Amino acid sequence: MPSFDVVSEVDFQEVRNAVDQANRELAKRFDFRGVDASFELLDASILVAADEEFQIGQMIDILRDKLVKRKIDPGCLDAGDVEGSGKQKRCSYGIVQGIDQDTTRRIAKDIKGLKLKVQAAIQGDKVRVTGKKRDDLQAVMSMLRDADIGIPLQFDNYRD
Repeated sequence: MPSFDVVSEVDFQEVRNAVDQANRELAKRFDFRGVDASFELLDASILVAADEEFQIGQMIDILRDKLVKRKIDPGCLDAGDVEGSGKQKRCSYGIVQGIDQDTTRRIAKDIKGLKLKVQAAIQGDKVRVTGKKRDDLQAVMSMLRDADIGIPLQFDNYRD
C-alpha cells in the first residue's frame, strides 16, 4: 500500500554551509566594511551580531538568500528579540525542527477533511499518510503544500 511521511526537518550541514557563505559575503560587502558584524551557528540557533539594528535586518536578508540557494526553507528560522549589549546588537534565530503535537493533529484533521480514501497516522513528530491510490496521496501532498501550516514541510519515505 503506498505511503509517505510528512516531516519538518532541516539538514544542519547545509545550514552550516549557508552560514559560512553568509559570513564570507559579509566580509566582501562594501556597506559592512569596518563594521563588527558576524553570523554564528550555535546548537539549534544562529546568532546574528552587528553594530546597528538595521544592519541585522540586512544580514538576515543575506542569510535567507544563502539558505534558499542551499534548498532550505527560510521559514525554519524563528526570530528572537534584538538585544543590545554595549555597542553591539544581537539577535538569535532558532531553527525549527520537527512538528509539534497540535500541528500534527491539525494536519491529520485537514487530510481527513479531504474526503479521500487515505489514512493519516500520527507517529511522534511526523504524520504517516497511507492510501491505495497514488493519485490520492499526490492530492494530499498538493493540499499540504498550499495549506498555511506555519512551518516548512517535507515529504519523505515514499513507498509504492
